[in-house]
Amino acid sequence: MSQKILDRMVEGGVVAIMRAKSSDQLLSAAEAILAGGVNAIEVTMTTPGALAVVEKAVSKFGDKTLFGVGSVLDPETARSAILAGAQFVVCPTLNVKTIEICLRYSIPVMPGAYTPTEILTAWEAGASIVKVFPASVGGPGYIKAVKAPLPHIRLSAVGGVNLENTADFIRAGCEVVGVGGELVNQKLLDAKDYAAISELARGFRSGVEKGRQR
Repeated sequence: MSQKILDRMVEGGVVAIMRAKSSDQLLSAAEAILAGGVNAIEVTMTTPGALAVVEKAVSKFGDKTLFGVGSVLDPETARSAILAGAQFVVCPTLNVKTIEICLRYSIPVMPGAYTPTEILTAWEAGASIVKVFPASVGGPGYIKAVKAPLPHIRLSAVGGVNLENTADFIRAGCEVVGVGGELVNQKLLDAKDYAAISELARGFRSGVEKGRQR
């Protein structure tokens, strides 16, 4: 199960990171994101009722999309999310116990790390993909530098990814990019401009494909 989910996520290349005031907004945004070709959606635990949103989303969309949770800080939260139906877990920091609980349930996990030592520690602990966060600090150049001595580690760039640099992050060695406010933000949600969200999703998917044409 874990490998199939991971393969789909890597194939798509984009994880949409969603925060919102209500579950209704998130579900509508999820439809727009899916229409734009992005098949992996991360609901942050900072969203009110995040686990209820995941349960509704998994029930509504089934196998059409991958729903996971983000901003997970500890194994207890990870387990609760998995039992609610989360198909992957994303963390802003490195917590080995959180990685272990995800491995126990065969759920892909992407812990956050930044330095080469943290990145290697996360990988050796069993991370599916290591989330380089915040990627905006070093940019694609930092990813490229890290990949030189650690070419076997799968990386995701999160924090500062936009339409202009998505291809550069992929080219530098990232398998996936995580995109938050540049794709789904409260302004678009409040305006119910779901067409704009779909168009942005298509733009990020295009950036990934461009980056892979090396």
